Amino acid sequence: MTRTTDHPRFDTLVAAFQHTATRAPDDIALRTPGDTTTLTWRDYAAEVRAVAAGLAALGVRRGDTVALMMGNRVEFYPLEVGAQHLGATSFSVYNTLAPEQLAHVLGNSGARVVICEPQYVPRLRAGGAELDHIVCLDEAPDGTVGVAALIAGGDPAFDFEAAWRAVRPDDVATLIYTSGTTGNPKGVETTHAALLFESYAVAEVLGIRYGDTITSYMPTAHIADRLTALYFQEVFGTQVTCVADPTGIAPALAELRPTIWGAVPRVWEKLRAAVEFAVAAEPDEQKRAGLRWALEVAGRRGARQLAGAPVPEELAVEWQRADALVLGPLRAELGLDRVRWAMSGAAPIPPETLGFFAGLGIPIAEIWGMSELACICSVSHPDDAKLGSVGTLLPGMEARVADDGELLVRGPLVMKGYRGEPEKTAEAIDADGWLHTGDVVTIDDDGFLRVVDRKKELIINASGKNMSPTAIENALGAATPLIGVVAAIGDGRPYNTALVVLDAETAPRYAGQHGLADASASALAADAGVRAAIAAGIAAGNAKLARVEQVRRFRVLPVFWEAGGDELTLTSKLERRVIAEKYTAEIEGLYAAEPSADVLEPEGVPEPV
Repeated sequence: MTRTTDHPRFDTLVAAFQHTATRAPDDIALRTPGDTTTLTWRDYAAEVRAVAAGLAALGVRRGDTVALMMGNRVEFYPLEVGAQHLGATSFSVYNTLAPEQLAHVLGNSGARVVICEPQYVPRLRAGGAELDHIVCLDEAPDGTVGVAALIAGGDPAFDFEAAWRAVRPDDVATLIYTSGTTGNPKGVETTHAALLFESYAVAEVLGIRYGDTITSYMPTAHIADRLTALYFQEVFGTQVTCVADPTGIAPALAELRPTIWGAVPRVWEKLRAAVEFAVAAEPDEQKRAGLRWALEVAGRRGARQLAGAPVPEELAVEWQRADALVLGPLRAELGLDRVRWAMSGAAPIPPETLGFFAGLGIPIAEIWGMSELACICSVSHPDDAKLGSVGTLLPGMEARVADDGELLVRGPLVMKGYRGEPEKTAEAIDADGWLHTGDVVTIDDDGFLRVVDRKKELIINASGKNMSPTAIENALGAATPLIGVVAAIGDGRPYNTALVVLDAETAPRYAGQHGLADASASALAADAGVRAAIAAGIAAGNAKLARVEQVRRFRVLPVFWEAGGDELTLTSKLERRVIAEKYTAEIEGLYAAEPSADVLEPEGVPEPV
């Protein structure tokens, strides 16, 4: 089913913005929780014009590159969109990059100007990137230009109209630096035309309205945040709430009650864990029993939906009662009671997590895409979706599956190329225009895609059996909220094992509920109760896996892993090669003939196959 919108179509983001800003100039376009800061469309457009004039006075022209480095804040938007209006390629860098990484990204992009918060100036300078100007928000350290001075320096005679009308659909609108697990990140060049095709196609499937409300809380260097909170806003006129600290997303959701929303799987898993912990910690026994009953009903409904089976009338009636008494108020408490659709993407989400939220009555669509495809390439509306699939291809895109199962995609979303790397571009896009995605998929008779895993990450055990580590990790991780990350091991081995890392947010709550004074990773990893809970979770996860996939041994590492650290990319993907090297001793210990006391086994451990 298509869900058309009444939005006129434009061929550049800046043309779309110019229209959107005039629809209702006094409406709030940007805000922070509690309306501490707000910006109307009228003032937004005026600031965009002023920023464009200021950047032009610094020498920025069409085709130049401008980088931004800041948190999720209202001020980001006029600066980014102002650069766009000059025809510049404007992009964000991850705020956690080390100096040498910054130097690579800025050098490869050809950035002439960086607009940043003052805290990042020392790191920029330490990296040694050659820049014409550093523009600073809040305050301007020596040798930098303040935003106020930037705007004051704009030529009053600057021809803003001519500048934005000169922007062409094939101009590179942004760069997205992939967080690849090997080597330096590559800069994906994405055009205005691709981003507009993306926006209109997603709106056709999901439906996006003027005034829809959404949050910006993921890094603006991530294509998911740029698409949903920046480009959708320019094209459709959504209202964006900027959440400066991503750990504050839960109260921000409750305050905003967005109409559309998206998150990576880990955020959905954390929301689920918060619900389950809140139910377990409810002091009123009667209320706790009611909550458990409602979640049990929701679980049965979600399981039916996951299986693609009809919900029996008796269960539907019981769910309606649970919804009226518990689930509806719970959705409101989460701030997700007004959501028409929500998305999960960037990595596979455990099916149990999808089923959990479907059971609660929260409509989640799992999407598939990649930076090289402007973010989203397949999605179905929650009303039409098959839970566990990543939907169908957006209208106008083509796909085929190679002999080895790899998905190849062709169409308007395919990137222009990797900046400055023609050889790598040619490796990714063949002579016929097919992007080789690196993902192994299946496509059913109705066109729904299911992602098996990354082609290069499949486990092939000592017996030659191919397995998806992601499927194993999701099955285990979904079994208990204590698990933050699972790294499945088994390539070339006789059986599978796993390294388990505790969740940094859930672990302290567990410690508090169980009277543990020390909530550090090392203390909890050694705690008998924690180990038993993890073992039970591994056993429950194993029960959902084929015998050959099941994990025979595991160990709980005495550390927390953070995105952007050694073990996880900035988008929380596992750095499998780094993990294999860094934890060689721990991994070998999992296969020792006489394992140490830190090597644990779940109940019902399978014999090696």
